[in-house]
Amino acid sequence: MSPPPATGPFGGLKTHTVGDLPGRLRRGILRRRRLLAALLSGIAVATSIRALAPPPEPSVVALVAAHDLPAGTTLGADDVRAVAFRPGTVPDGLEPDPQGRILAAPVRRGEPITQTRLVDPSLTAGLPGVVAAPVRLPDAAMVSLLRAGDRIDLLAADPQGGPPEVVAHAARVLGLPAATAGDPLPGRLVLLGLDAAEVPVVAGASVTHFLSVAYSG
Repeated sequence: MSPPPATGPFGGLKTHTVGDLPGRLRRGILRRRRLLAALLSGIAVATSIRALAPPPEPSVVALVAAHDLPAGTTLGADDVRAVAFRPGTVPDGLEPDPQGRILAAPVRRGEPITQTRLVDPSLTAGLPGVVAAPVRLPDAAMVSLLRAGDRIDLLAADPQGGPPEVVAHAARVLGLPAATAGDPLPGRLVLLGLDAAEVPVVAGASVTHFLSVAYSG
C-alpha cells in the first residue's frame, strides 16, 4: 500500500519548496535563478506587447495589370496579379475573374481591372459568329462621327500606295470607348462586331495599313 501523502501543519497537503528538492537540483536552480527570472520576464513582456499590438488593418484584394496591356488583349494568368488595397481606395466595378476576357481599352501596369475596361460578352448575344473586337482607327475626328449600331465597311490603305482594300464588310459598331487620358497612341478605339474570320485580317491591317471607314449600305 502506498504511504499517505504528506500533510502540512494544518492538515492540508504539504506545499513543496525549493528547499525540499534534492541537493544537486536545488543548487542548480539557485545558480540559475537570475537567468530563469530574466527568461520569465522576457516572456511576460513579449506576451504583453503582443496583446497590446493593434490588429492588422482590413484590406481588399483586387486584380491589377501585371504589365502594360494594349486594347484587344485576351487576358491570361500572367497578365494579372493580386494586390491588397485599403478599403475605400479601389474603384467600383472590380472584375473578380477577368481571365479569358478581352480588353476594350488599354490598361497601365498596376491599374485595377474593372468591368468598364472589358468587352461585355452580352454585346454579341444573339449575333452568331460575331466577335467583339476593339479596333484603333487613326483619325479621332472620323471616330466621332460614328454611333453605336452603325454598319460600316473597314478599309485598309497601304501607306506605300495602291488602292484600299475592304478588310471587314458591314461591321457593326458595338461601342465607342471613351478616350483614355495619357494614351500615347494616335486615333481612337472603336468596338466592332466582326466575323470571326475577319478578326486576324483586321488585326494585321491595323498595324501595317491606314484604316478608314465607309458606311455600309
